Amino acid sequence: MGEHGRRWLFADQLGEHFLDSGDQPVLLVEARSALRRRRYHRQKAHLVLSALRHRAAELGERALFLRTATFAEALGRAGGPVTVCGPTSHAADAFVRSRPEVTVLPSRGFTSTAEEFSTWAGSRGGHRLLMEDFYRDARRRLDVLMDGDDPAGGRWNLDAENREPPPPGGLDVPGPWTAEEDEIDERVRHDLDRWERDGEVSFVGRDGPRTFPATAAEARDALRSFVGERLPAFGPHQDAMLADDPFMAHSMLSPAVNLGLLDPMTCVRAAEAAYRAGHAPLASVEGYVRQLIGWRDYIWHLYWYFGEDYRDLNRLSARVAPPAWFEELDADAVEARCLSWALAQVRDTGFTHHIIRLMVLGNFALQRGYDPARLTEWFHRCFVDGYDWVMVPNVVGMSQHADGGMLATKPYAAGGAYINRMSDFCGSCRYRPSRRTGEDACPFTAGYWWFFARNQEWLAANPRTARGVYGMRRLDDLDEVCAQEAARGDAPP
Repeated sequence: MGEHGRRWLFADQLGEHFLDSGDQPVLLVEARSALRRRRYHRQKAHLVLSALRHRAAELGERALFLRTATFAEALGRAGGPVTVCGPTSHAADAFVRSRPEVTVLPSRGFTSTAEEFSTWAGSRGGHRLLMEDFYRDARRRLDVLMDGDDPAGGRWNLDAENREPPPPGGLDVPGPWTAEEDEIDERVRHDLDRWERDGEVSFVGRDGPRTFPATAAEARDALRSFVGERLPAFGPHQDAMLADDPFMAHSMLSPAVNLGLLDPMTCVRAAEAAYRAGHAPLASVEGYVRQLIGWRDYIWHLYWYFGEDYRDLNRLSARVAPPAWFEELDADAVEARCLSWALAQVRDTGFTHHIIRLMVLGNFALQRGYDPARLTEWFHRCFVDGYDWVMVPNVVGMSQHADGGMLATKPYAAGGAYINRMSDFCGSCRYRPSRRTGEDACPFTAGYWWFFARNQEWLAANPRTARGVYGMRRLDDLDEVCAQEAARGDAPP
């Protein structure tokens, strides 16, 4: 069995950094129950199975690769004790801790440990756990983008330089790294087709060529491509949206990092090296680094810190079930160009970059009062990089403000003017971002004021949204706006 014993690797723990040595025996499990449990995006199911099977092929005889109905069945067939790094969901964590043959080790795949987060949180003395404070602590602790005791360039956060609208001619950067499918992918596609045909599983979204890395080697290639060709342009336009360029200069590495194929610190050090060598500007590198050692780790730790009941918070009393056209990614039913485009991207690729998720999809759901728990589940199922730990804090806290401000200081609601400023969607849309009533009223502009009207008592008590409530109360057509949007109901805009 070897010095370290057999290590059970979940399908999001596939990198070498989840093992203790180069010869450690491994248990890999492909449990059909995981696909039956949720109606995942077809391309997400493909990516996860492809990555798992590629890892089994790489490990060869070192791996005991079991295809079973359940994880419990696999543990019974494996026999003997196994160790596992802390899983990434409350449900999986509870399961492994209930099994006497499993020893649970501290989690890996993040840049700060639970103990380091607890120490930082304890040092706050009851103050809010702000991401910016956590990020600065991580910069110091990990010695990232530091010049001695000071941040590189003299400032911790260059976000103010990274909010530019899209350039008129688009970004002049090469396209992202793309995968080349092999025999393993062919077999995965065959199996998914057969299981779906037999009624064992059901998917949302369309099948398509595998886009994202399924092996550590592919992930390293994708990282090199991003750092060398796209990182320099990433920063200034990271919040911009372009209809003809869905990926812009984003890294597209979150699926690989969340599968465990890349250690996030490998990405951080590669980006920092590009800055030190003069190959990428500080604003772009700092913005990317903040996503990893700041936001990603912050979200991970808050998932555990807030506890399992956090997912059920609904402080804005949003009770609307997402309608079928939204759930089924029916982009063709939608006339609002930005929303139709966003749904089409999810339908066709299982991916959009973060500002589309927050300010188009999440913003629309917030305005319409979609139930945050059901929306969280939708994001989890439909995005190739979506996992429970990712989506619960991001959707409940960041996107839908269902925690009442435990994570973010204000709801991320915006009208059509924001989308018009940060994208090229509005020019050819049938709706006008400046209009809130009438046939050409933008559903985001009208929906923004409807959201404020429904939640004005709560929003008036928040200094960051009180001004919006004041503006809403000055509208002479507010009743008409609210009646119009209420009449829209769950119809696609």
